[in-house]
Amino acid sequence: MRETQRTPETDSTDAYDLVILGGGSGGYACALRASQLGLSVALVEKDKVGGTCLHRGCIPTKAFLHSAEVADTARSADRFGVRATLERVDMPAVLSYKDGVVGRLYRGLSGLVSKAGVTVVEGEGRVEAGDDDTPDVVVGERRFRGRSLVVATGSFARTLPGLQIGGRIMTSTEVLELDDVPARTVVLGGGVIGVELASALASFGSEVTVVEALPRLVAAEDEAASTALTRAFTKRGITIRTGSRFESATQDDGGVAVTLEGGERLEADILVVAVGRGPVTEGLGLEEAGIEVAEGFVVTDERLRTSHPTVYAVGDIVKGLQLAHRGFAHGIFVAEEIAGRAPQPVSDHLIPRVTYSHPEIASVGLTEAAAREQHGDDAVATYQYDLGGNGKAQILGTAGFVKVVRVVDGPVVGMHMVGDRMGEQVGEAMLVVGWDAVPADVTPFLHAHPTQNEAIGEAMLALAGQPLHAHG
Repeated sequence: MRETQRTPETDSTDAYDLVILGGGSGGYACALRASQLGLSVALVEKDKVGGTCLHRGCIPTKAFLHSAEVADTARSADRFGVRATLERVDMPAVLSYKDGVVGRLYRGLSGLVSKAGVTVVEGEGRVEAGDDDTPDVVVGERRFRGRSLVVATGSFARTLPGLQIGGRIMTSTEVLELDDVPARTVVLGGGVIGVELASALASFGSEVTVVEALPRLVAAEDEAASTALTRAFTKRGITIRTGSRFESATQDDGGVAVTLEGGERLEADILVVAVGRGPVTEGLGLEEAGIEVAEGFVVTDERLRTSHPTVYAVGDIVKGLQLAHRGFAHGIFVAEEIAGRAPQPVSDHLIPRVTYSHPEIASVGLTEAAAREQHGDDAVATYQYDLGGNGKAQILGTAGFVKVVRVVDGPVVGMHMVGDRMGEQVGEAMLVVGWDAVPADVTPFLHAHPTQNEAIGEAMLALAGQPLHAHG
C-alpha cells in the first residue's frame, strides 16, 4: 500500500490514492472496498456518511412502511382470529422508531468506515483542476488530491417549475417528519417513491389520491404489475388519477388546492411531490475541471470512467436506475477497477427492483413488452403463477403473482412478482436471469414448503412442462 502523503501545513494539500466526493451508498461502498484493497482513501461528505438512502430515503421510508404494515395488521386482526383494535397511529412514536433504526445503522456504518482507516472529511467539497490538471477536491482551505477521484454526490428530490416546496407542499424528505396523520393527501407522481408514500399514508389513515401524468402507475414495471397494483390500491380506497397532468397548487392555513390540466381541482391537507430524483452535479465545478455533464448527469463509459482519465462517477449521478444497491455495486466496481482488478461492469439490466408498497412489486430483467420488442413476438413466452395457489400467501392473506418472461427454447430474461413481502424473493430471480437459466435449470432447486419462494419454483415447473400445483 502506498502510504498517505501529507504535505506541510503551508501547502494545505493532502494526498491519497483515492479521493471520493460524496459519502452516500456509492461513495462509502467505494471507500470501504478501496481500503480493503490497500488504497489510502479520503471521503468528503458535507452531511452524514450514508447519504440520502440511510438518512432521508430507503431506510426511513421502509421504517414508515413497516409501521404502516403493523397498522394494517391491527385493523385486520379479526380475519386471523385475533381480537384487536387499532387505537390510533402515534406519529411522534413512529418518528422515534424510524429515527432509532436510522441511528443504529448510522453508528454501525460510522464504525465500519473508521475501522477501515478511511479519512472522513466533513465539509462541502468542490472539484478544481490542480497544478498538473489532475482534479482535486477543495474543502474550505484544504485541498485533497488523489491519483484517482470518484464523484458520488447522489441525487435530490425533484420538483416542478413554479411549484414552491414549503408548508403543506412537501417532498419525500419533509413527509418523513410529519408529526400527525393528514386527513387528506394528494401525491403527485405515481412512480416508486410516490406509490410507496401513498401506501404508507393510506395505511396510517389518510385519504390518498395519486396523480400521475403517465397512463399507468410504476410505468417502468411490467404492465401486469402496474395493473395489479392499481387494482390493489383501488380496493384499499386509494384514488388513482393516471393520465392527469398537474397545473398548479396553492396553499393556505386550511389546506392545499391542486389544479389539474383541464381545471379539475383537488383539495387536501398536504401535497406530496414525488416526481423523481435529479443528479447532484450543479455547482461542483465538474465541467470547469474537464468532466463532461449532460442533462445534469455525469457522462461515463461502461467502466464508469468520465471524460477525464483519472475521474470516475458512481451512483445516481450516472444516468440509469437510481437505486442504492446500484450505487453499492458501482462503488465496489470502481474501487476494484482503480486497484487493477479488471472487474465485470455493472449491468442495469441485472439490477433487482423493488417497490415497497402494499402489495410489493419485485422485478429483474426485461418486461414482457421489452422482451417482445427485443426478441420478436413469436420468440417470447410467459407464464404467470397466481399466489392464490401458494400456501404461505394464503396464510399471509396476500394476493399477487410471479410472472416469468423467457425466450422460447431459451433463457429466462425477466421476472416480475407482486404480493406482500415478495421483495424478499427477488434475489433468486436475479440469479435466474443473471445466469441465463432456462426453466429446466431451475426445476431441480428445492423450495421450502410453505414459503412464498415456492411460487418461483412452481412457475419454473410450469414453463418446463412439469406443472405441480399449477396449470401448465
